[in-house]
Amino acid sequence: MALIVTGTIGIDTVYTPTGHAERVLGGSGTYFAAAASFYGPVRLVAAVGDDFPPAFMGTLGHFRGVDMAGLEVRRGSRTFAWGGKYHPDMNGRDTLFTELGVLAETPPKVPETFRDSRFVFLANTHPSVQLGMLEQLTARTLAVADTMDLWINTAKADLLVLLRKVDGLVLNFDEAELLTGKRNPVSAGRHILEMGPRFVVIKKGEHGALLVHHDGIAALPAYPTENVVDPTGCGDTFAGGMMGALASSPSPDPGAMSSIRSALAHGTIVASFNIESFSLERLKTLTKREIDARVAEYAAMIRV
Repeated sequence: MALIVTGTIGIDTVYTPTGHAERVLGGSGTYFAAAASFYGPVRLVAAVGDDFPPAFMGTLGHFRGVDMAGLEVRRGSRTFAWGGKYHPDMNGRDTLFTELGVLAETPPKVPETFRDSRFVFLANTHPSVQLGMLEQLTARTLAVADTMDLWINTAKADLLVLLRKVDGLVLNFDEAELLTGKRNPVSAGRHILEMGPRFVVIKKGEHGALLVHHDGIAALPAYPTENVVDPTGCGDTFAGGMMGALASSPSPDPGAMSSIRSALAHGTIVASFNIESFSLERLKTLTKREIDARVAEYAAMIRV
């Protein structure tokens, strides 16, 4: 397996109805890599400033499957920082502040030793940056991108170019509607397929996820988690579990609908653990045995 993720590493301040956490480790690349590492090695490409706490570097090192050769520590720069406050139902949140730091600088380079990566995940950032990363990975077998409303509103032309070059897209329900103008998620998903990807995964939070593929449609519910502490990073851990499962699968066609449907179950379960704590605290204590047991429980739960 050669799985690579390009994404952010950040310092988060989070307020939820259950409590708050000040200046904890976060970022799309962080959550994705931690989740994917339960399935096999994952290569991380990202940048931080010289203010990045050594303890956070130790946390990243805790996930032994994460190869940090692509992590740049930039002297004189500041690490990306974000603060948010979740609504009482935790389905929405308000951004309190965003400090771009290294994200306003030149993107990190993909190391030569990473350029043979076959499985590629382009975590949320400007689509032109995602495209630049993708073009450095010419050995790719399966490439999947994430996006958000900001880029749909401000860089749609770049995003449409990217969509013609990736195999899959991951986004949430509101973003799918914004991108396509279609409220119905099935219609939105089918419209996105016309833009280029082979499949699209539309996340619906507590209502699960919808897979729209050229070969059909599948809907998976969320795992009914009782201990909901902090939703931050759940979308990224969902993607990490999904891509980790795909990259470790013996399937000759990881982009097949059956492969992706199975991988979505793994993404759902890893995300269900992540939501049980702030930052990566639950993932630090998580074991593959726990994941496998909950996947089996989930499979039995949704079997008809």
